[in-house]
Amino acid sequence: MNLLFIADPLESFKTYKDSTFAMMREAQRRGHAIAACEPQDLLWQRGSAVTAHVRDITLTGQEQAWFSERGQRAVALQDFDAVLMRKDPPFDAEYFYATHLLEQAERDGARVFNKPGALRDHPEKLAIMEFPQFIGPTLVTRDAEDIKRFHAEHQDIILKPLDGMGGMGIFRVGPDGLNLGSITETLNRHGAQSLMVQKFLPEIVDGDKRVLVIGGRPVPYCLARIPQGSEVRGNLAAGGKGVARPLTARDREIGEALGPVLQARGLLLVGLDVIGDCLTEINVTSPTCFQEIHDQTGCDVAALFVDALEAA
Repeated sequence: MNLLFIADPLESFKTYKDSTFAMMREAQRRGHAIAACEPQDLLWQRGSAVTAHVRDITLTGQEQAWFSERGQRAVALQDFDAVLMRKDPPFDAEYFYATHLLEQAERDGARVFNKPGALRDHPEKLAIMEFPQFIGPTLVTRDAEDIKRFHAEHQDIILKPLDGMGGMGIFRVGPDGLNLGSITETLNRHGAQSLMVQKFLPEIVDGDKRVLVIGGRPVPYCLARIPQGSEVRGNLAAGGKGVARPLTARDREIGEALGPVLQARGLLLVGLDVIGDCLTEINVTSPTCFQEIHDQTGCDVAALFVDALEAA
């Protein structure tokens, strides 16, 4: 197959842990051709198919100069066998516009994974609200009084922005309510912006588990991101320690329940975040943890992904 990866700049990849790199490596091992571009390389001109200025690359197997570039060209996205949208968050206006260009590319005949319309329809924090049977007490609001009532009921709560990533902007407020007002004002911008409030889950001490779902099926191992020191966040970007573990019965239950539903909507790869027995986030933009799971367990997540991509 001829594959196009739409991603962050290749020069910024940390190949020892990058899941997109792991996908590329496995695809090349199977003989697939690889091209790459960034979202700003997409263009759509009147009367023409959506096109991208792409770099044809070959992986070298070296640690530093990990790819060589065979050339650059402008190619219609429909000419690739698969287009993989792997741009990291934030899901900002430019990401939003990119999904519209990719959706037009689908109308031209391109095959895009994950499906651009599904990327828009599943905001990663809000998406959990569709599955109340798997989540803890959760509130989405911009109203400070609603947040006060939620805190009065649950005492120990987490507040976070809906557009945050990597643990950014997450606050915990305990039973004393210290700084609840100022934290609310910071996150809701004095009532102008919605945020998510959740009951604090003490099971976070055992890790914020990333459960990968590929082609509708959960991967047998998850990566538990364990907070370090006094930190409440387990995100690797916030200093959490990643420990691979077999799925629990509850992890598998959640993955098997959501997997077929999300796959039917065009989401080939999903990362479910689970704390204890509760689903806390549904990651669809650029789920990671392939290499950490493989390095610690031998489970070849990239191979599972390319199997699913070939089947799709």
